[in-house]
Formats: sequence, structure tokens, C-alpha cells
Amino acid sequence: MGCCEKKPDITELFGSNVFNDKAMRERLPKDTYQALKKVLSGQTELTGDVADVVANAIKDWAIEKGASHYTHWFQPLTNITAEKHDSFINPTEDGGIIMEFSGKQLIKGEPDASSFPSGGLRATFEARGYTAWDVTSPVFLKTDAAGDVTLCIPTAFCSYTGHALDKKTPLLRSMNAVSKQALRVLKTFGNKTASTVLSTVGPEQEYFLIDRDFYLKRLDLLMTGRTLFGAASPKGQELEDQYFGAIKDRVSVFMKDLDIELWKMGILAKTKHNEVAPSQFEIAPVFSTTNIAADHNQLLMETIQKVALRHGMACLLHEKPYAGINGNGKHNNWSLSTDDGQNLLEPGKTPEANEQFLAFCAAVIKAVDTHADILRATCATSGNDHRLGANEAPPGIISIFLGDTLNAVLNSIARGEKYKAGGKEFLKLGVDTLPALPLDNSDRNRTSPFAFTGNKFEFRMVGSSASISGPNVTLNTIVAEALDELAGRLEKAKDVNTEVAAYVKEVMEKHGRVIFNGNGYTEEWPQEAEKRGLPNVKNTVDALKAYLTPKAQKLYEKYGVLTKDELHSRYEIYIEQYYKHINIEAQTAVRMAKTLYIPTALNLAAKLAKQIKNLKAAAVSTTVQEKLLDNASRLLSAIDKKTAALAAAAALAKAADDATKQATIARDEVFVALSALREDIDALEVITPADIWPVPTYAEMLFKL
Repeated sequence: MGCCEKKPDITELFGSNVFNDKAMRERLPKDTYQALKKVLSGQTELTGDVADVVANAIKDWAIEKGASHYTHWFQPLTNITAEKHDSFINPTEDGGIIMEFSGKQLIKGEPDASSFPSGGLRATFEARGYTAWDVTSPVFLKTDAAGDVTLCIPTAFCSYTGHALDKKTPLLRSMNAVSKQALRVLKTFGNKTASTVLSTVGPEQEYFLIDRDFYLKRLDLLMTGRTLFGAASPKGQELEDQYFGAIKDRVSVFMKDLDIELWKMGILAKTKHNEVAPSQFEIAPVFSTTNIAADHNQLLMETIQKVALRHGMACLLHEKPYAGINGNGKHNNWSLSTDDGQNLLEPGKTPEANEQFLAFCAAVIKAVDTHADILRATCATSGNDHRLGANEAPPGIISIFLGDTLNAVLNSIARGEKYKAGGKEFLKLGVDTLPALPLDNSDRNRTSPFAFTGNKFEFRMVGSSASISGPNVTLNTIVAEALDELAGRLEKAKDVNTEVAAYVKEVMEKHGRVIFNGNGYTEEWPQEAEKRGLPNVKNTVDALKAYLTPKAQKLYEKYGVLTKDELHSRYEIYIEQYYKHINIEAQTAVRMAKTLYIPTALNLAAKLAKQIKNLKAAAVSTTVQEKLLDNASRLLSAIDKKTAALAAAAALAKAADDATKQATIARDEVFVALSALREDIDALEVITPADIWPVPTYAEMLFKL
């Protein structure tokens, strides 16, 4: 944007591509608007008559904005969103066309479902699937680089037999489950105004940017999203000069365009900054209800990648694009809020006297400890296996950080003692011109996978490329179970406050083991966690087994979130995806070794041999060259052998007769062989002249942006 160009009015820009409440009020007849609002609040179902009027208004609005096509936008059980575009045109008798869009087309679609993963829920030849409009998530417009505008209708996706084939349907079910049980608890505290409890999420998104020319020269980035090979850069993040550093102009221009695209779609993008690693960044939104937050996060990931391409860059969302430096996470800030304006995880100024908060907080503690294995499974992917336990991410141990104050409050209740609160403390900085800062109840703990951060819990295990739906389906469901039990107790209690104290005491005695306020990165913590009986699940193959337990089946079925078959299908899909990702990495590594690195080693050896020959003819010492040649020859031989070993391991995994066996061999054999091959190729890189090294190096990719 030039210096004289008028800057967009953000208040007018925001939501301009969303058929939101403002657009509905302006474009719908008053009675239709009121009827639709009742549908949105869950009071009534959407009728055909209302749907037709709404659809026509949406169509007119979209066409005015330049749209010619619409799509039912849904989230199958992959890491992408899906869309099939249909135009508004319909033929007329005189050979012309008319632009039409009916209520039926708005509410229901029939995409071919045969090629989406189903985990055994349906046979491949069974192609029919249905999409159904999620009326609580507004329709929106997407604009591509060519300027084409498409009307997008957020939808659920199910099979002909009614099985959920997507990530939205279980999420909506889980939101209903936690709302129902939370309302029961609230009624025991005398709340007569709340009619719905909404789970809310604000997902922080980390990502890397890389110059597109470098990206296109790396087959591993193109195929797998991460660098399979690469020696460490002379400089990494050790100077700690990247985090919150000044944003480079090129990146700043990209971020400005990204904000504009997101704001137009009603996505509340708020925070942006440099992350810890070179060329790593973070963007965070304001909280939204969980299903809308999930939709928006999928859109966010898609839009980051599109806008990056417009600026000659590529966006890397893989959990560990580069070895040796920070990877990408997605911090899932989760809470519960009522439609009458209460955040149920807000402790207030005196949490020790806030029985309602203490009850909900204790229920979350119990839920997380009881179902730590399932919660861990929701973050299990091959990409996240590289990240969990590294310096920027929590280990594979589920624990809860509460902070000193809240922990002391709960422990006092557990001991039957009255908590003695101190006065409000201030942080004095020792400079007269700087104000004294009111001190929070606790510091933050970036090493905890599940940390209380004031009025929400931050689940830090979620991988950057993953949908947030899975983790939040489980969070909602396990908390619904805990609240169900709590409500049953409070509904029978003679005195609610006394029963809350008894409940908190019981939770702290049975589940207090999950509370850990220390450093989760120390070598001592896994040993301490083992003593406490906390599971430490280190890889995806082991983590996903939690979906197959009777406990998990009972949990999801009881609250109508996933049937036994739907739950088992998730296991089958995710374990197969794990194997496929590792297999793609293996095939890519073998290809790169044979076509890039082995030829480079041969080229280096030939150059050195020629130098040695010429130097000997001139009676010049060849000690250095002979040493380099010996090293290059040794590495060449090792790379050749390890490439063959990797190919053999991949073939062994492929020959296994089921997905679990394939995944197990991929973990134990293929991944190990790939890591061994990397060691020698990375060693080769550091002795090879830059002018013959076939791919961009870490130093180039991380610092030339």
C-alpha cells in the first residue's frame, strides 16, 4: 500500500465477507430473522420455509460480493477441509440461465464420500455422504488469488447410515454434552438465567515462513512438510534474539495482508509476533465458541499458506520442520462460559470463597487425571512425536499447572483448613518513573501441558498442523462426565457449599497427583511422574491405543459423542495416517539419497581424487585432500548401505497385513533407519563445498527471508 493510499477502515472491513447478524438484520424479513435467531439459540428447528428465504437472501448477498459458486465446506477425517463447488446457475426454457439457491441446497449437500477415510465405517463402493449446515457457524465468502469468490457454508459430514465422518459432528455433540451437565451444576448454585453453557477456545497458531525458491528446491519439504536432512546452522536460536524481535519488513507486509484476509472472514486475529526460532511466528485470535474457533483455525491455516505464496514465501505448519530448533505447537486455550455472561473458570478476587469456581475447577482436575490417556491420544501424530518432550513443548506426560495460589486454596480445603489470603501484592521495579504493577496470583508455566492461566486452561500439547476439534471433543466430553457426577452429588446435597468442600477434598486426595507446578523439562520430572502413577506416552502408536479401551468406549457412548464404531474408526484412520506419513518420509528420503546426496558424494570424491592426482604430479603434499577423500568415501559407503536399509525397512512395513503392524514397524524400524541415514548425510553436508551441495541449507532457509 502506497503512502498516499487510503487505509481500510477495519471496523467496516471486519466481517464484510460473513453473513453475520448485521447482514441478517439488513437482508431478512423481520419474522424470518426472528425465526432464524430462535434456530441459532436452539429453541426451534430450521423449517423449509425459513430456509428458502434465508437461502435467497444469502444468494443475493453473495452475488453482490462477486460470488458465482457455493460450496458445503466441511472437515473430513484428514488434516484438510473439503469443498465441492456448484454454481448458482440454472437453465431457463428460453436457453438462458437464472441464478437460484434454495433452502434445500443451503441445508443439505450430497458430496461423494467414497474417497474420504472412514476407518471401516463404510465400504469404498458406498459413495453417498451428506453435509448438513451448522447454523451456529455463519456462512462466509472466500476469495482466491484470481479474485474468484465462493460462498462457503460450514457443514457437518455424515454417511448414508448416519455415522459421523468428520470432525465437526462429534465436536457439536460434545458441546451439547458439556452444556447439559454444566447447567445441572449451575442450577444447584441457584442460577436461573443461564440456558446454555458454551465451551470456548482461543487457539494460538505457530508457523514458519521460508522463501518459496528454497522451499521448491527441497523435495522433503514439498512431500513431507519437514526437512528430513540438514546440518545445523552455525547460528540457531541460542542467542535468544528472535523471540518478540522486530518483525522484518517483508514479513510485516505479509502479516498485514493476512490480517485483512482473516478480518474480512470474521476471524478475530489479534496478536502477531516473532516466535523463538528464526523465521518462526505466531498468530492468536480472540476467544470464540469452540465450533466456530475450530472452523476459524482451519481457515487460518489455509489462509496463511495462500497469503504466503502471494508474497513469494511458503508457510510451514509441520510440528518440527527443522531439527535442533523449536517446533510448532498450537496452544488450545479452553474455558466454559454461560449465555448470561459468566466465565465458569474465572476465580474472581477471592477464589477460596468462590464455591462455584472451585467446583468446576475440581471437576476439570478430575477429568484430566481420569482420562489423561485419551487426552494424550488427541495430540498423537507422527509430526508431534518430534516435538513433544523437546525444549519448547511439554513431555508426553499429562499434568496440570495451577499456580501457587490456587494450589494452596485447594490444598487448604482438602486439609479442612481455612485459606489465609494475603493482601494484594505489587511488583516494584525500583524506578520512580515506572508504576508498581499489580502481581498476578501465579507465574505462568510454559513447560506444563495443561496450565491454568487465570480464567482458562491452556492445553499446550496440540500440534500446529492438527485440527483443534479432536482435543476439544475430548476435553468437553471428559469434563461433561465429571460435571455429571458432581451435579448428581450437589442435587442430593442438603448444603451445596459443604458438598463442594467434600468434593474438592476428594478430588485433591484421589487426583491431586496430576498437579505439578514445577519444570516439566527436567530429567527428574519423568521419574517423579512415574512414582505418582502418571502415564508417560512417548509416541503415537502407543498413544492411540487409548481409543480402544472399554473406558473410552463407555465415555464417548454415554454422552452421545461417538459410537463404538465411530470411535474405533478414528483409531483405524489415525494409525493408518501415522504409517502413511512415515512411509512417505522414507520414500522421499530414499529418492533424495539416490538422486541428490549419493551423486554429490561421488562428485566430491571425484574432485578430490583429481586434485590429489594433480598435486602429486606437482610434488605437493596431499595430506588434507586424502583425509577428506577418506571421509567422503566412508560417508558415501555408509549412505549407500543405509539407503538400502531404509528401503528394506519401508518394504517390510508395507508388507504387514494390518495398519497397526505397519505403524509399529514404521516406528521401530523405518523411523530408526531414516534417522541413521540422516546422520551420515548431515555429516556429508559439512565437508562438501557449498557450490556443489544440491539443496538449500539450514542457514539459508532460516535466515534468508
